[in-house]
Amino acid sequence: MSSPAPLTPLPTEGRLAGIDFGTVRIGVAVTDRRQTLASPLDNYTRRDPASDLKYFQQMAEQERLVAWVVGLPVHGDGNESNLSIAARKFGESLAQATSLPVVYYDERFTSVEAEQWLGTAKLTSKQRKQRRDMLAAQIMLSAFLESRAKGADKPQPLDDRDR
Repeated sequence: MSSPAPLTPLPTEGRLAGIDFGTVRIGVAVTDRRQTLASPLDNYTRRDPASDLKYFQQMAEQERLVAWVVGLPVHGDGNESNLSIAARKFGESLAQATSLPVVYYDERFTSVEAEQWLGTAKLTSKQRKQRRDMLAAQIMLSAFLESRAKGADKPQPLDDRDR
């Protein structure tokens, strides 16, 4: 399934925030103003919808964000999962609460990749868990920046036979 274009085109300058959506925690990464580098920012532990949106409204102001990139957890064949639906609803809420454009991007395997990176560090299980989601957001946001430069706009199947 193709990711729809945001209602407003994404600005080419200014900070973007990448969201690794989860039902318990949300990992956040941000870009620099030129949108060339992504850095982990925070792991937010969800509370209730109103508190969650207030947190992200404050973040948008403090970080001077110009748009959101919300990760979509898709299946290996590129089709969306049930969690993708929740991520899209969250993205719609972000757009309404902050008046910033939202684009959705494939976050397939970012948590696994983040866990592999963290596994090489000498961290406790608790320390890895505290960092995993924001590192996954950074990985997803970096991939988004790279694919945007190449013009890719949707999750692709992992198996070439499905193309």
